[in-house]
Amino acid sequence: MVLHRLGAAALALILAATVAPVCEAQYTTDWVANTYGTNATRVGNVARSMWVAPEGMIYTSSMWDENEGGVALYQNGQSQGSIGGHGDFQGGAITGNATSLFVAMQYSTTYGSGNVGRYNRASSTRDLLIPVSADTTEKLADVITGLATSGTLLYASDFPGNRVRVYTTAGVWQSDIAVTGPGALAVDAGGNLWVAQKSAGAVLEFSPGGQLLNTIQLASAAQPSSLYFDSQNLQLMIGDSGPDMNIKIYNVTGTPALAGTFGIQGGYLDSTTGIKGQVGAKRFTRVAGIGKDAAGNLYVLNNPWGGSWDLGRNGGTDLHAYDGSGNLRWMLQSVNFEGNAVPDPATDGAMFYSGMNVYSGTAGGTFVANTIDPVTYPNDPRINLADPARGEHFAQFANVGGQRILVAAGQNPDTFYFFHFNPASGYIAIPDYTLPGPAFNTTAPVRNGFCLDSKGDLWVGLDKTNVISHYPLTGFNASGQPQWGAAITTPTPATLSRLTRIIYLPESDTMILAGITGSTDWTAVGSRVEVYHGWLAGNTTAPNPVITLTSANPKSITAAGNELFVGYVHTVPNIDAFNLTTGTLDTTLIDSSPNTVYVGNDVDSMYGLRAYLSSTGEYVVTKDNYNGSSIVVQRWTPPAASTTASTTASTAASTAATGVSAAMTVAKAVKVMKALLVSPFSAK
Repeated sequence: MVLHRLGAAALALILAATVAPVCEAQYTTDWVANTYGTNATRVGNVARSMWVAPEGMIYTSSMWDENEGGVALYQNGQSQGSIGGHGDFQGGAITGNATSLFVAMQYSTTYGSGNVGRYNRASSTRDLLIPVSADTTEKLADVITGLATSGTLLYASDFPGNRVRVYTTAGVWQSDIAVTGPGALAVDAGGNLWVAQKSAGAVLEFSPGGQLLNTIQLASAAQPSSLYFDSQNLQLMIGDSGPDMNIKIYNVTGTPALAGTFGIQGGYLDSTTGIKGQVGAKRFTRVAGIGKDAAGNLYVLNNPWGGSWDLGRNGGTDLHAYDGSGNLRWMLQSVNFEGNAVPDPATDGAMFYSGMNVYSGTAGGTFVANTIDPVTYPNDPRINLADPARGEHFAQFANVGGQRILVAAGQNPDTFYFFHFNPASGYIAIPDYTLPGPAFNTTAPVRNGFCLDSKGDLWVGLDKTNVISHYPLTGFNASGQPQWGAAITTPTPATLSRLTRIIYLPESDTMILAGITGSTDWTAVGSRVEVYHGWLAGNTTAPNPVITLTSANPKSITAAGNELFVGYVHTVPNIDAFNLTTGTLDTTLIDSSPNTVYVGNDVDSMYGLRAYLSSTGEYVVTKDNYNGSSIVVQRWTPPAASTTASTTASTAASTAATGVSAAMTVAKAVKVMKALLVSPFSAK
C-alpha cells in the first residue's frame, strides 16, 4: 500500500512536470559589468571625459548611450540622471562653471562637427551652440579635445586646427593660441593655461595673454590624457595613459617640479602588486578625467582599453572616488556596451571573459581585468582605429587543461581574432591569428557560422564553400599559443538552404546547425535548427530533432548540456531554452523578478548569447544588454530528472535510467515510472 501511494505520488509529480507551463520554471536573473542593474540607476555608457562641480556633482560625457542622455550625472556613488540626447555629444571634452556646462558636440547633419554646446545646469537644456573648429565634416574622431573655463572665459582645443581658441562663456571669440595637437586643458589660479600635447608627451603653460611660459616634458612614451589644476594645493595633476598609467602631480607656483604621483606605477599592467591586467582601486587604465570637489574628495575617471573609431563602444566607464587622504570611497563602473561574456569553465562559471574584459561575481559583479596591453602589443586589433567591425567586444572562450584561448569579434562579424594567455601575461590576451588569414589558409570571410568548442577545436562556415571546416586543436607551443591542424571538411547538409550558425558540443558529440531560407541576411539565424547526435561518430545526414523557431527574428543561439538557447532581435528580451533531445521548448528566461534587473529590449548581435552548464546542473546563460550597458546573467536549474537526463542525453535508455525529462510525453512518463518501480535500472 505504501509502495502504491509512493508510486502514485511520484507519477503525479512526473505528470505535473510534463504538463506544467514553461513560465513556471525556476530561475534567477542577475547581471555583471555595471554597478547597478536597473535602467534608472545604472552607470552610463563609455564616459570619456569628466567635470566635477564644487558641491560634488560629477558630469561625464559619452559619444553614445542607448537609453539616456550622453552627459551623465553622479553624486555620492549614485546616478542623478542625464542631460541631452543619447547621441548628442562626442564624449571627448566637458567642463563647467557655476551655471553652465560646456560639452563637445557630436557631428550633426544640421551644424556639422567642431561645435561646443552650452547647457544650463539648472534646466539641463542647451542655450548656446559655439562653432569652434573649421573642421565641420569629421564624424568619427574627436575635433574638440579639451575644454576649460576660468571666470568669464572658455578655452577649447581645436585639434585639427592646431590651436586653443579663447571665447567668453557667452560664446564671443577673444583670441587663438597656436599649439600643435592640443588636448586636455586646465587653468591655474593665476589664469595661466595648461595644454596637454598627448602625442608629444608634453604639457605647455601659457600666460593669460598667450605667451609660452613653461614646458613639462614627460617620458618619451607618456601620454598626458587629462589635466586638473588643484587650487587647494596649487598643483597640476596630469593623467598619464602611457606605460605609467598613473597621475603625476606637479608644483607649479614657480618652475614646474614633480611633487609626487597618485596610483600604482604601471597601473593595471603592473605585475608586482597584482596580476598583469588586473584593475583595482589605484590600478588605473586610461585616466580620462580628474577632478575634486570643495570637500577635497578626488575623482578619477578611467576609460579601459578597447574599441575602435566608434567611440561609443570604447572600453567603458570606471569612475573612482577617494577621500582627501587618498582612500577609496566608492567606484561606479559600466564596462560593457555592445559585448558578451563567456563563463570560464575552469572556475565553473564564476568568472566571465568578454572580448576586452574579465568579470566575476553577482549583482553587478566585479570588474576583474582589462585584457588589452597597448604598450606591449600596440597592434592589437581590438584597439585598431581602422577596424571596420567597430571593436571586438564579443568573445568565444575555451580553457583546455588550463590553457586559455580567446577569440574576439564584432557585433556581426565575418572576421575573428585569436589570442592566448600565459602566466607571464596574466590576464593580458596575446594577439595570435586572424580568420580569414594565412594561419588557416583561407581568404574567405566567415559567413556561415563559427564555433570554438570546449576542447579548443574550431568549426567554421567559410563563405561560398558549402562545407563545414573543422580545424582540430593539435596542442600549444611553449608560450601557450594554440596550434590547429589543417581543415577537415564536411558538406553542409542539403536540408539547410543557407547555413548561418554552427555549434558543436564535444562532451556529447552533438552538432547544432541553423539555417535560413529565402534571405540573403547572413547575420540572421533563420528558423530551422538541426541537431545531430553523434556527428564525429558519423551521423552527418540525419538530424534528430529538427527544431523550428516560430518566434520572430532569432538573432543569436548558444548551447550547453542538453539545451539550446535562442535570443531575438527587434522583438523581445526573452531567451528560449529548447531541449536537444526532444526539440521541445523547456522554458523561457525573461526576468525572474520583474523590474528588479533590467534585461534590455533584445539581442542584436550574432554571438550575444553564451551558455555554460555548471557542475551543480545549473545553466549559466549570458546575454548582451546594450540598452543597460551591462550583461544579463540568467541562472536556471531544470527539474532534477531533466538535468540528469540532459547531461547524458545520448540514448533513450540512459535518459530513462538516470531520470525522466519534464518534456516527455504522458505515455512515456507512465511507462518509465512503472519500470522504475520494479527496478531503477530496467526502464527502456
